[in-house]
Amino acid sequence: MPERATAGREDKSDVRVTISPGGPPGNEISVRSSVGRLFGPQIERVVSGTLERLGLRGARVEVDDRGALDWVLMARVEAAAKRFDPALAGEAPPEWAAEPRPTLKRRLRRSRLYLPGVNPDLMLNAGIFRPDGVILDLEDSVAPAEKDAARTLVRNALRAVDFMGAERMVRINQLPAGLEDLPAVVAQRVNLILIPKVETPADVVQVADATNQIAARLGLRDPIWMMPILESARGVWNAYEIASACEQVAALAFGAEDFTRDIQAQRTLEGRESFTARSLVVLGARAADVQPIDTVFSDVGDEEGLRASTLEAISLGFEGKGCIHPRQIRVIHDAFRPSDQEIAYALQVKAAMEEARRSGAGVVSLGSRMIDPPVVARALRTLRVAEEMGIDAAAAAPAAKA
Repeated sequence: MPERATAGREDKSDVRVTISPGGPPGNEISVRSSVGRLFGPQIERVVSGTLERLGLRGARVEVDDRGALDWVLMARVEAAAKRFDPALAGEAPPEWAAEPRPTLKRRLRRSRLYLPGVNPDLMLNAGIFRPDGVILDLEDSVAPAEKDAARTLVRNALRAVDFMGAERMVRINQLPAGLEDLPAVVAQRVNLILIPKVETPADVVQVADATNQIAARLGLRDPIWMMPILESARGVWNAYEIASACEQVAALAFGAEDFTRDIQAQRTLEGRESFTARSLVVLGARAADVQPIDTVFSDVGDEEGLRASTLEAISLGFEGKGCIHPRQIRVIHDAFRPSDQEIAYALQVKAAMEEARRSGAGVVSLGSRMIDPPVVARALRTLRVAEEMGIDAAAAAPAAKA
C-alpha cells in the first residue's frame, strides 16, 4: 500500500483528492473548495459515502475542489482510494440521472465529438452543441498513468450527464487493453463502442463477444453497436471483412493520423496520401451495408478547410466525420444538409414513382425523361436524410423555386 495516492486535477469543474494513512477507525476528511461556504457539508457527505461504499476506513482524505459536481467527486475519490488500496473491489457510481435510450443501427452519424476521458468540464455541456454522437475517449487522449481514473470518470459520466439525445459512444483502448474497459462501460448501457486500430475481423469479434457476455450477465437487452476504426494499411486492406465481422458493426471509421504514419507518408490538408484508403473504407462499408465515417479534420481554426474536407468526404460516399472541437459540428452538419434544390428534385422523383405505381407503368418518368432505379433510390435517401435532420421537405421545395 503506498504512503499516499492522488486522483483528479486542479481544473475548473474538477477536484483533486489525496488519500494517506490516518487513524482508525474512521476516515479524516478535510475540504478546501472554491464553493466551500455553500457546499462544504455536501462535499464531505459525498466523500464519506463514497469511502463507505468502497469499504475504505482509517484514511486521511484531502479534497481540493474547483466546483466539481457530485459524480466527478465520486469518481475522483474512487480512483484515489483504489490507488491507495488496490485490494478494494467495490464501486461507487452515482444514481442514474435518466433512463438511457437504445439507438438504431442506422441513424444520423454526421458528427461525433471526441471528449477526453479525463476532462469532466468538456463532458458537462457537450450535448448543447447537438452532435449526433459524443465519444468519451479512453484511448489516445488519456495518458497511460490516468487510464484507471478515466475509466471511472467515463463510467460516472454515462450515468450522470445528459447528452441531450446524442448517441453515447466510448472509444476503448487498443486491444488487448481495451477489454479491461468493457465491464465499466457496458454496465452503463453505452450505445456504441469504438474499437481503435482494428486490423482483422477477429478484433471486432473479440470485443463483441466480451460485450455480449457482460450484457447477458447483467440482463441487458438493448443492442450495443460497434464502430471499428481502420488506422493502418492492413486494417484498410481488410475493410470489408472487418465491416461484416458481426451484426453489431454499425459503422466503419477511418483514422488518417495513424494511417499516414503506418504507410510512412506525411499527412496533408489536401489528403492525397489517404484518398485510396478512404475510398477502400467506403467500398468495404457499403459492401457490408454499414455506414462509412470519415476521419477528423485537425485544424480547428480553418472552417473553410473543414467544409471542403467534408464535401469531399460526402462525394466519396462517407456519411459522417469526426470532430475534435464543438465549433466543427455546425460546419459539418451544414455540409451534410441536402440543398433545397436537391429536396425539390427528390420530391418530384418520388411523386413520379408513386404515379407510375398507381398507373401500373413499368418505368418511372419525369416529364419526357425516364428515371432509373438508382436515381429513385437516391431521391428517397435524400428525403429520408432531410426528415432525420428535421427539414420540412414541403417547405424546402417552394424555396428552391424562389
